[in-house]
Amino acid sequence: MDGLLLDTENAYTVVQQQIAARHGKEFTWTLKSKMMGQKAIEAAQIFVTELQLEDVLTPEDLLIQREAALDEMFPNSKLLPGVEQLLCHLKAHNIPFSLATSSHRRHFELKTINHTDLFILFDHITTGDAISKGKPAPDIFLRAAEKWSPPPLEEKNILVFEDAPSGVAAAKAAGMLCVMVPDPNLDSALHQGADEVLESLLHFNPEKYGLPPFSF
Repeated sequence: MDGLLLDTENAYTVVQQQIAARHGKEFTWTLKSKMMGQKAIEAAQIFVTELQLEDVLTPEDLLIQREAALDEMFPNSKLLPGVEQLLCHLKAHNIPFSLATSSHRRHFELKTINHTDLFILFDHITTGDAISKGKPAPDIFLRAAEKWSPPPLEEKNILVFEDAPSGVAAAKAAGMLCVMVPDPNLDSALHQGADEVLESLLHFNPEKYGLPPFSF
């Protein structure tokens, strides 16, 4: 969801840059790419470890420090290009689709508060607090697939959209197809594993995956 459907990644970047700077450290895109797609506590652990802040900051403290700022920023999250077109297209053609996000439920609700008309289109929502192992483990995608009734006959019939390297790895570990829509700042070497890489959801061709073509 973050960085794929909603432009929330900039909020994480700004807040974490500020926290890193307080400790004389730099929050780089290399570090950010390792944190993307992870559950909050797992991403916080990566932040603390990579910046060698274990003596002055715990992952739990990091989450507390960034929470207030993120709570203010998340309700202003904007839809990314192509999102509304794709979701409305899938719904209009009765294509089953689900949301699996590493965000916990409270953050999900804050981020989507001004876009409820679109997010109610999903068949169901699976948030990060519903699973114990975050990406790159496949758990969140497998849990989301289980919610369909009846469930898909084979995981290879499920198409995942992702922006994060850990999310691509999770989708492939689940045996699913994966279209990656990475941030342009992400090192292209981290695109590996995806079945297709797009600059934007605007460039998605549903017919390539046996789906009805866009009519607009």
